[in-house]
Amino acid sequence: MKLLLLGSGGREHALAWKLAQSPSVTKLYAAPGNPGIATEAELIALNPSDKDAVAAFCRDQAIDLVVVGPEQPLVDGIADNLRAQGIPVFGPSAAAAQLEGSKSFTKLLCARHNIPTARFRRASNAAEAEAELDLFDLPVVIKADGLAAGKGVIIAETATDAEEAVAHIFGGGFGAAGASAVIEEFMQGEEVSFFALTDGKTVVPFGSAQDHKRVGDGDVGPNTGGMGAYSPASIFTPELEARVMGEIVGPTVAAMANEGTPFSGILYAGLMLTDEGPKLVEYNVRFGDPECQVLMARLESDLAELMLACATGRLAEAQPPRFSDKAALTVVMAAEGYPGTPARGGAIEIPPTDEALVFHAGTALVEGALVASGGRVLAVTATGADVAEAQARAYAAVDAIHFPSGFYRRDIGWREIARGRG
Repeated sequence: MKLLLLGSGGREHALAWKLAQSPSVTKLYAAPGNPGIATEAELIALNPSDKDAVAAFCRDQAIDLVVVGPEQPLVDGIADNLRAQGIPVFGPSAAAAQLEGSKSFTKLLCARHNIPTARFRRASNAAEAEAELDLFDLPVVIKADGLAAGKGVIIAETATDAEEAVAHIFGGGFGAAGASAVIEEFMQGEEVSFFALTDGKTVVPFGSAQDHKRVGDGDVGPNTGGMGAYSPASIFTPELEARVMGEIVGPTVAAMANEGTPFSGILYAGLMLTDEGPKLVEYNVRFGDPECQVLMARLESDLAELMLACATGRLAEAQPPRFSDKAALTVVMAAEGYPGTPARGGAIEIPPTDEALVFHAGTALVEGALVASGGRVLAVTATGADVAEAQARAYAAVDAIHFPSGFYRRDIGWREIARGRG
């Protein structure tokens, strides 16, 4: 079959790498892609947000399946437009994508269906938010309601921090995403990423991972889109997975279907493992980045066939996903200044390696030379018998890359290694 992959980041490079391995894929296009993706797919100069242009390309090339990588096109309705023209899509409708596009939508859904999550309040302006803060103990979590590229969450340790967070959100710090805000109680526990495939009816687990959101070693500094990840998360036991499927993910998929907005695609649940049991932090409606990189490194199943089964409502007929028993770990190399204003144009030299996969996240070719073109630039991913071995291999590859204007954390995977399970 002929596939079109939309997106240009590290997540999309990992998806392209895995999709290109499928025996059923005869042609893989990517739009707009990046220099790394170009080794796996034919790049097409299409804007993923241009629904009409994407649909026209799909018709002209008889595309059998469109895989949507990033969240913005999904929230904007790219899947609806393609499905209306009979083109199968891996990814939810705009209505279902509200699970990520609006944090208050998800919190209200959880409240209606008794899905465990943090206590919350919604505010539509700064004055409301400041009044609602009095209902919460410190620390308190303050989130921009809309899409903020993984950066719209502020954990306020003091009352002053909370007031500044409210001012930042409603002062335009996160653009349109901050038109409203959600204030939540701070949940104590360890955070885990859990993924599930669904066609709107059938739901199957698709692995676990743990991300490192803070920019600096020791989990310090501002939140980012993710500085590294590893999979699987040993703390997320089969018993916890069964609980999450029964109490959180399964009920969410059933509720979405019952309310007329069935969800199809990958459902990414950010979870907090509290003393009271697992609770939902938030949903994403696409693969995580950099979690996708470690999941793809471990996946043994035919990804294209699984995605097509989701897109065509036949997931119940598909073989369940199979993952290697190996661990996978990815280290993000970012441009100086990230997550603020990253330095662009820095030269990058990547020597050949058998130790790791180097997924491009924010790169470009300028006069034939590879340079940084975004905040997160590379995701260096390795596997091993355990997390410690995967970590050693990933860092060996990282250290061999010449990227003078880049930086990275040196402690990705520390939780597993500290537990003695690495």
